[in-house]
Amino acid sequence: MNVYIKTYGCQMNERDSESAAAMLAEAGHTIVHTEKAADLIILNTCSVREQAELKAIGKLGILSRLKREHPWLLFGIMGCMAQSRGEELLEKIPHLDFVIGTDNIHLLPETVAELEKGRRKMRHDLRMGADTPGIDAHRLEESEQPFSAFVSISRGCNRFCSYCIVPYVRGPERSREMDSIVEEVRMLAGQGVKEIMLLGQNVASYGFDRKPPSEMPDDVSHFAELLSRINDIDGIRRIRFTSPHPAYFNRRLIETVGALPKVCKSMHLPLQSGSDLVLKRMNRPYTAEKYLQIVNDLRALAPQMTFSTDIIVGFPGETEADFEATRQMMQAVRYDNAYIFKYSPRKGTVSAKLYPDDVPQTEKERRNQVLLAELEKINAENNNALVGQDFELLAEGPSKRNSASWMGKTDTFKQVFFKAPDGLKKGDFINVHIVRATSMSLYGDVI
Repeated sequence: MNVYIKTYGCQMNERDSESAAAMLAEAGHTIVHTEKAADLIILNTCSVREQAELKAIGKLGILSRLKREHPWLLFGIMGCMAQSRGEELLEKIPHLDFVIGTDNIHLLPETVAELEKGRRKMRHDLRMGADTPGIDAHRLEESEQPFSAFVSISRGCNRFCSYCIVPYVRGPERSREMDSIVEEVRMLAGQGVKEIMLLGQNVASYGFDRKPPSEMPDDVSHFAELLSRINDIDGIRRIRFTSPHPAYFNRRLIETVGALPKVCKSMHLPLQSGSDLVLKRMNRPYTAEKYLQIVNDLRALAPQMTFSTDIIVGFPGETEADFEATRQMMQAVRYDNAYIFKYSPRKGTVSAKLYPDDVPQTEKERRNQVLLAELEKINAENNNALVGQDFELLAEGPSKRNSASWMGKTDTFKQVFFKAPDGLKKGDFINVHIVRATSMSLYGDVI
């Protein structure tokens, strides 16, 4: 059967789609890259924001036309929407044949086998452990030079931030066995992978599935231990991870990130708000002062460290003073990137139940634009300061906009464009001298 998988949402979903494709290919199916070439279309869905759900539902509506033209076509949904709304979707969408929840991707091959026998309207959404079959499945043979790979280290989340739907659709935190993760990375290194991205809803809490932050000793971090073991694997040159929760950044983890040479000196550290009052309503168990201390401690050990973050504007009760505190934090940290979202209530979350959505939409938009302008200004200043410096890049291939120019990233996750020398391959490391900068990118000459 020809299978097309369309992915919505985060890198966790991208990784799940890759695992799904690898298992289906192993079962004898062919993964295709267009809907028109498919016998089965699977949407891997996201529920974090309402817009993501609406896109997936809208896509299913559009695909109903394709079903009329090709009656043999089959359709399935996997991911967060399948977990939270699977039964409802199966009832409401006539041409939807199955739903696969967030912990049941390993059941896809047998589900497709049942489809081939004529069975329809199947639903799998039971909770499973983190080391589910296929979680380590990859399709590196699909890439000419497989130099980078995602590795899931945990599933679910225990934090229950008041605005977030993830714990309800992804379930409680379940950490994979460390030896299993290390073996997966070693296998990837043996196949030519040089850069690893470790994934989890809260990677910093790895191994502390049932313990709140207040019980975490300052000198123990299972995630730091995992980073150290991966750092020792021959062939791996760079280690990245996302996303860590600030509440789990103890001294052991900070020192490990600062010291290990393969751990990239770029950090996605979600802030959400610079106001302690708003953080408390969000159920984020740290203060703005504590957050800034983590940033300063990391930069004390690695001065080149860059930061990105997530910010929500217009959270219920957010005053102009609260917003100003967030803007000041952006100036203090000097983020290189920020994902800024306008608050919208998600059905089933605590904030939707307890707090009125009292910040006008026009004000949310204004605050969003203010922070975006602030971010662009900081980015331009940060990037201009790098002109004249030399960096090692991991070459990622030709630019999508200009095939004569190649793109690569620094250890600090800076995007650099350069003219590739003859013989350069994706995944090669190359040194460049930065000659020009914009707020978004750097431009360099090969040394």
